[in-house]
Amino acid sequence: MTDLTTLALLELHGSLADPALESMNFLNEVANRYPEALSLAAGRPHEEFFEISDIQRYLERYERHLTQTQQLTPEQARRAFFQYGRTKGIIHQLVADNLAVDEGISVDPESIVVTVGCQEAMFLILRALRRDERDAVLAVAPTYVGLTGAAKLVDMPVLTVAGGPGGIDLEDLAATVARARAQGLRPRACYLLADHSNPSGLSLDLPTRHALLELAEREGLLLLEDNPYGVFASDPQDRPPTLKALDRRRQVVYLGSYAKTGLPGARVGFVVADQLVAAADGTQSLLADELAKLKSMLTVNTAPIAQAVIAGKLLEHEGSLVRANAREIALYRENLARLLAGLVQAFPAGSGVKWNTPSGGFFLVVSVPFEVDDALLETSARDYGLLWTPMHHFTDAPEARRQLRLAVSLLTPDQVDEGLRRLARLINDQLINDRLAD
Repeated sequence: MTDLTTLALLELHGSLADPALESMNFLNEVANRYPEALSLAAGRPHEEFFEISDIQRYLERYERHLTQTQQLTPEQARRAFFQYGRTKGIIHQLVADNLAVDEGISVDPESIVVTVGCQEAMFLILRALRRDERDAVLAVAPTYVGLTGAAKLVDMPVLTVAGGPGGIDLEDLAATVARARAQGLRPRACYLLADHSNPSGLSLDLPTRHALLELAEREGLLLLEDNPYGVFASDPQDRPPTLKALDRRRQVVYLGSYAKTGLPGARVGFVVADQLVAAADGTQSLLADELAKLKSMLTVNTAPIAQAVIAGKLLEHEGSLVRANAREIALYRENLARLLAGLVQAFPAGSGVKWNTPSGGFFLVVSVPFEVDDALLETSARDYGLLWTPMHHFTDAPEARRQLRLAVSLLTPDQVDEGLRRLARLINDQLINDRLAD
């Protein structure tokens, strides 16, 4: 029998041995082992409103746009669907229109690169900013594992900045930048979700947004604003403007995704990179053009069929994903309200159980007086029929070992109520076990 070649993990890229890259796999494995468990873990959009017939309708709507509005011939329209298409994307104008309608963001369509999900957008910007081992990215803790994973892939250290109840500690941000520079590092950018952050659910208030932009300008930092949840405010009339909408000096690179608002299976995201890049010969280009060079060697382009589906949905709703997601917004609002009200009933003051109160989005964080680890998640799935996410997957802060993230997006309101009942049983049983152990 021929011996198989064995590769040493230590001789492969260091990211492959990093626990952060195992987090998604582990959580998915637990969900697959217990398919009947209710999931307060998955931050996926609600599936009740998915219709296969929508896809065909969106494709036909985009085809009409190409032939009637853009005056393309049938052959040109066919080519737009079936051929590779431009690296920066074929729906950049519609993305720009969507940002103007929903977010009050005015950008040149040429500053947009349509990506394979927002994850590719993160990778592209970090790859571009990472010149050598001195470059670092800052991230508000706890942070999305996709950002830390992308940073691992480009060998870029992630320096954590305290979040706190206000969403970001600006004094800690300034101190972290100063400390990094004293160590010979170059902090290039700070990544954050200003609206309904994953995993904390927190949002920045308007004064903090202005102060953050001023600090970024003063420190010469880019802000990487990721905004997949902004449209899901519990009160749509009380949404503060995005950092990018407030940006007057091109400090903000805006990362967007249509996974939550369009169609997750399409895997379409985008990056707005309108910063200018100066070459040695004095010429200038858009940062988006530089990112497109990287994309051409990574994914070549984003699937035109997937872009066409998103385009059709945008066109059908006159460029507004707020209008397109009216049912979803109402459902998530009800689910979050029911979960918060249920937590108050299940865990009265003095129970030792606490939680934050997001103003919308998918997530909130529950703090408990006992260890929350992967073994407890396994127990919860097996014995209580409930999934959630241990917060230690998002940060190594000590308090995260006693916290769990809940997501309200996937379930119906009745399932949220049942999930809360199962969570209450799990937590109360743990509290009893801890008292008996003492």
